[in-house]
Amino acid sequence: MDKPSNFHVARNGLAFVFRLVDVSVLIFAFFAMLNFHDVLFDREYFLLLMAELFFYLYLAESISLYRSWRLSSFLYVLGLMATVLVVSFFILLTAIFLFKQGEYYSRVVIFGWFSLSLVTLVSWRVLVRIIKRTMRRNGYSLQKVAIIGMTESGNNLYRELNGNIELGLQCVGFYDDREPDRVNCEHLHLLNGSIDKAVEMAKKGEVKKLYICLPMLAEKRISSIIQQLGDSTVDVLILPDFLLKNLMHARIGNVGDLDTISVFESPVHGMKNFYKRTFDILFSSLAIIAISPVLIIIAIAIKLTSPGAVLFKQDRYGLGGERIKVFKFRSMTVTENADKVTQAKKNDSRLTPIGGFLRRTSLDELPQFFNVLLGTMSVVGPRPHAVAHNEEYRQIVAYYMLRHKVRPGITGWAQINGWRGETDTLDKMEKRVEYDLAYIRHWTLWWDIKIIFMTIFKGFTGNNAY
Repeated sequence: MDKPSNFHVARNGLAFVFRLVDVSVLIFAFFAMLNFHDVLFDREYFLLLMAELFFYLYLAESISLYRSWRLSSFLYVLGLMATVLVVSFFILLTAIFLFKQGEYYSRVVIFGWFSLSLVTLVSWRVLVRIIKRTMRRNGYSLQKVAIIGMTESGNNLYRELNGNIELGLQCVGFYDDREPDRVNCEHLHLLNGSIDKAVEMAKKGEVKKLYICLPMLAEKRISSIIQQLGDSTVDVLILPDFLLKNLMHARIGNVGDLDTISVFESPVHGMKNFYKRTFDILFSSLAIIAISPVLIIIAIAIKLTSPGAVLFKQDRYGLGGERIKVFKFRSMTVTENADKVTQAKKNDSRLTPIGGFLRRTSLDELPQFFNVLLGTMSVVGPRPHAVAHNEEYRQIVAYYMLRHKVRPGITGWAQINGWRGETDTLDKMEKRVEYDLAYIRHWTLWWDIKIIFMTIFKGFTGNNAY
């Protein structure tokens, strides 16, 4: 018999209910609009309904809409839900246009369906939140909790508990072995005693949950606390400190009967990889179709203004550090692809007559949509550097190669935050890597969509693009 894992990933117990209500809302709004406008429900409208349900649930699952979100992010969750609905209807309308079915479906019905769905989906979530907050304020189902360790993570936890009464958790105070004059905390008045006092309270059943917010370096102290609480019924939870928070993707796995916690691992695995890859294929295919006239015009302009090939295929590192060929429109009179590559500078003499314009506007990067389609790149991800630059910076920038835990992208979080173009100083590369790793640690498909949207407005050009 297999040994069960000691670790279990926390899930939202109401996730099934949320999915069921969302689907019911979409179906209700659909038939309400059909009846209101006296439109017959037939096979074509059945397919329309099924398609929208598929697109909505696909996007919702891909951004983990039904995970257990912190309630302090309620407005953010509403924004995610609205985005999923907008994008799903946009995909639906795009499919109707591509398959030339626009004349069959009523535009009024589709617009009304979208509007009623949006209002109802928002309203029922707001209603649930109001009910929960009202119940907590009236003292219903409140649980007393204590925090061990007046640390940064402990302070952050208290702010979350104190600012979100609907969580149903009432903090009775902090417990720390340090003297008050050694603790630098805005909530010092809540310091109620030593750690041993908190343990005794837990054993007596005076608190329901006990949060341990000590640094992981205090392993022996944490182990002692857990052992003392072994004969109690209190819920014990440990908050990760700075080290684990920044290095761990919090994915639980196992090797045989042994449990493991990921430290350096791609967050895009399993179904997440499926969501990201299918999004890349769909988006790159549509992009190539949409920009094909621009691609042809640029290719002709390059051929007429300078001798040489239209495309430049440069060696770069891709997923897992493997070498890939990245396509670009040739913007220089030379095509450097050796062990030493000189980065483009402002007013670079190697630029072709239209090369500077192509680079400033990032139009030279457009052929990389073919890389995305082929699977060597993604629409969003860390920008791939020349192999020579990779070998140089991996030696001097901490965690540099972790950028290759995901596919490189045409655009990325670093680029839209201004860290693009020439990296002539070490601090510029360090900032780029910092933003790239933040993207990898916190990746969601929704973040990809947000970055693409932001790229349209401020990611193509900039002071560092030349």
